[in-house]
Order: sequence, then structure tokens, then C-alpha cells
Amino acid sequence: MDFSGAATDSPRERWFEGGLRFQCTSCGKCCTGSSGSVQVSTADLERLANFFELPAGTFARRYTRVTKGRRALIDGPGSHDCVFLTGKTCSVYEARPTQCRTYPWWIRNIRDPESWQEAGEVCEGINHPEAPVIPASEILEQCRTDLENEAS
Repeated sequence: MDFSGAATDSPRERWFEGGLRFQCTSCGKCCTGSSGSVQVSTADLERLANFFELPAGTFARRYTRVTKGRRALIDGPGSHDCVFLTGKTCSVYEARPTQCRTYPWWIRNIRDPESWQEAGEVCEGINHPEAPVIPASEILEQCRTDLENEAS
């Protein structure tokens, strides 16, 4: 995959060098639907288990499954929504997985302006008129965190 212009330190200027507008509106759309799964790293598992005051093994058995060789959160009852979504609110926000913490700063969302616009069709906080401009340096840091999480 070519990440030049996105999250690498390529000498080529990134398309978002001036930053991007984003502010979470707590709409819950990123936590709903059947488009994917929320992967859980060992650090995520421990953080979530501590949040529930459960041993990590008990939390894993109760709230996760293994899919494609990776641990992921189970879906909510009768839906493909996140198991921790209550209404439009994340019930584990303080302990949420890294994948959730880094959204929308994923490579696939910032690869090019078209990808960013496409992500904005799902997430109303992307390019929201009242959203602050997030600096490119912060965007890159979030991308790196997400990539490290995927690799762990």
C-alpha cells in the first residue's frame, strides 16, 4: 500500500497539510451497522476488564470473539452494533478500544480527499462547520497509533 501523502513521513506534501476539520458529535454512527468489527488489543482488553472490574479472561469470554485470528468485540444483542453502545452513547467511553480512540484518523479515511469525503458520508463530525481544525501532526500521530494497534 502506498501511504505517501497520508501517514508516512514522505517528502511529498500531504493533501491535509493544513489540517482537517473534525469534532465528534456523539451521533453513534461509527458504532453501528455491519461494516466491520472492533479489534481489541491486549492493552485494550486489560483496560476494558479493569473498567468492569473483571479478570481479563472473564471479560474476554463475555465480550469478545476471535475472528480472522484477531480478538474483537462481540456485536450487540440482535444487531451488528457495538455491544457497548447504549442508545447513541458509548457506555465504556473512558476505556474504549484504541480502534475507537483513533477514529476517524485511519489510513483508509485520510488516504486522499475522496476517502475523507466518503468517511464524511457516515460520520457527521467530519468537516462539521463548527469543528476545530486538527493539525496534520496530530492526525499522523493518531494514524501511527492505529497502525501500531493493528500490528499488535
